[in-house]
Amino acid sequence: SNKTEIYHEKQKLQFCLLHSLNNLFQVLFITHFLKFNLFVEFNYYYNDTFTRASLNATAERLVLDDPNKETKWAPLSLLFKPHHNAITGNYDINVLIAALEEKGKSVVWHDRRSGASAIDLDGHGGDLMGIVLNVPVRRYAGIWKGRHWITMREIDGVWYNLDSDLRGPDSFRDSEEVREFLDYVINHGGEVLLVKNDRQ
Repeated sequence: SNKTEIYHEKQKLQFCLLHSLNNLFQVLFITHFLKFNLFVEFNYYYNDTFTRASLNATAERLVLDDPNKETKWAPLSLLFKPHHNAITGNYDINVLIAALEEKGKSVVWHDRRSGASAIDLDGHGGDLMGIVLNVPVRRYAGIWKGRHWITMREIDGVWYNLDSDLRGPDSFRDSEEVREFLDYVINHGGEVLLVKNDRQ
């Protein structure tokens, strides 16, 4: 089929960063599905996927590499790790940056004072892979407050909101609608991170 299939992982526990990363890298799935037979594509995609095990390993490596790490041990330290929760996920920004750097990408924190108008969404710079958002959320009738990771990606000239809380990919009409959405996120306490393709 020549129709682009949009890959979209749904939310499980607090693994939104895991879902965001896989949704961000889905273009590898699309490209190779169109080029190869399904068996070859599946093997390639599986090897390039982020998993709980790979992100946990990244989080543990960050702890080992930290020269200021604490050596104290407590029973809850088996569950509540410095950069994630061993059972539910809840990975932090350090894991996101390290995981992307392992794939040859870099992360630029967008200056919220500039607004979304300063972001080159139309590809003139040629190095923007996608956008990852970190937004405040309330769940369980407002009892639980936390943060949520969301990926936005341009695929075949169309920008998509690939939020794992959505039932499916949500397309934007044009770049102006994307900027309106990003400005809304910024004005409501969200952070915008630009994922860049490292230039060789």
